[in-house]
Amino acid sequence: MSIFLSIGNFVSTIASVELISELSGVFDLEPSFCQVILVLKTENEEERDDELASHQKKTTGQPGRKYFTMVVVLGTLFLGYIAIANDLKPIRIGSKAIDTLALSFNLQKPFYVVVIDAGSTGSRVLAFSFHESILNGNLVLDNELFKEVKPGLSSFADRPEDAAKSLTTLLNDAKAVIPQSEWPHTLLTMKATAGLRLLPEHKANGILEECRKLFQTSGFQVTRNSISIMEGTDEGIFSWFTVNFLLDRFNTLSSQSTVAALDLGGGSTQVTFQPDSGQAKKLEKHVYSINVFNHNMSLYTHSYLGMGLMAARKAILTYDMNLDDANVKGPIEIHSECINPIVSREWSYQGRDYIVKGPTNGTYKVVKTQNFAGGDENKPIVRFAECLKIIEKYVGSLTEKPMGLKDHEVYAFSYYFDRATEVALIDPFLGGMVQVSSFLKQATETCDYPNTDQPFMCLDLTFIYVLLRDGFGLEPATKLHLYKKINGHELSWALGAAFNVLQNGL
Repeated sequence: MSIFLSIGNFVSTIASVELISELSGVFDLEPSFCQVILVLKTENEEERDDELASHQKKTTGQPGRKYFTMVVVLGTLFLGYIAIANDLKPIRIGSKAIDTLALSFNLQKPFYVVVIDAGSTGSRVLAFSFHESILNGNLVLDNELFKEVKPGLSSFADRPEDAAKSLTTLLNDAKAVIPQSEWPHTLLTMKATAGLRLLPEHKANGILEECRKLFQTSGFQVTRNSISIMEGTDEGIFSWFTVNFLLDRFNTLSSQSTVAALDLGGGSTQVTFQPDSGQAKKLEKHVYSINVFNHNMSLYTHSYLGMGLMAARKAILTYDMNLDDANVKGPIEIHSECINPIVSREWSYQGRDYIVKGPTNGTYKVVKTQNFAGGDENKPIVRFAECLKIIEKYVGSLTEKPMGLKDHEVYAFSYYFDRATEVALIDPFLGGMVQVSSFLKQATETCDYPNTDQPFMCLDLTFIYVLLRDGFGLEPATKLHLYKKINGHELSWALGAAFNVLQNGL
């Protein structure tokens, strides 16, 4: 706080209200900052100003004006330095700029948190660096590292030692960006999601125990509670926090200012938003009281286990098949209405191998060719109507739907983003906004195209559309914001988990 006041006093000494007004026009000063500058003058300062004015009347004006001009120039150069050093466009001499300036002068020491996201399809490390704001004590995110390895830990269900070894590279990546002197003070936590939730308890615990052994030798700060299977509720809340924090939506903390977060993972999917009072009463079973930056609020979140993209894909592909026989060895051959007749592809999920094919009696469709010769071509297609029925039946098993979601601004990420980029609905680097109906349009087109490079795309897009429409009650015209990053930071639950660890400990 002392730096903020000293800068304010400096400017109030060298400039009158008129000069501040001119500077605010040149430097795009925040109004709140200008107001602080103006009120910083105390009664004693006003008395000194009167004495100074009286003294100036008795002396020659020229030296005083030169001195005044010199101070103004130095002040302007100082403000310019702030802008250049922090790449502010336009210059915003407000709380963020001052806070960043304090950090650049080493007045604030950065600290670190390492989060391992042990998902069903892969493991990721996110190494965050933070500092405390010099103005209000809030945590400020500076940088992050994101790295990923595949497959997920659940793929090593019968080889727990190998599961732990798969994380070694991620830990080394984190060590490379964190000063070694800070390792003993850096909190390390691993949260496993639906992949381990779906495993038998003894197998999941075996993997967790091997990971604990590895983490004890990492050099980072760990406890026995550092490693756990995360509840779906926490996953949803942390994801929602990440999105709204990066969007800077925590100014008023009202249900109108925050956005809904949809996270589509491999084994489960989460829906989280801030309900209004009427919605909260209808959804009370899944409404939780949380504290965000010392503000209490109610938040709806529901994690739907089995509605993740990979879990749903497996259920849809094996529709009407009995796979409970534990004695089955080797790949299991399955034929699905949601797969093109010419496809034959190996696929693994939850430690079981499959050979996925289209229906035995496939359907063909005559389409116009795009070459100069013209003519017709008989192409194998997915019977979309039949595939749609299977998916609608599966999604129809979803209960306790998120009523009121459609009334909120919706941000969707993870597999929502991935599939949208793979069929060119949005830019893979910039992200974008699409209507729910765009997934249906793209699904019908994809199902008519025999693409062996993306054999599951027809199924995946159709499932996403039905999940959003039937499962979550969104209208076809509802707009979705699809992003992988916001302001250069990954959209995942890991950032929310890092804040939670810093505030509450491991």
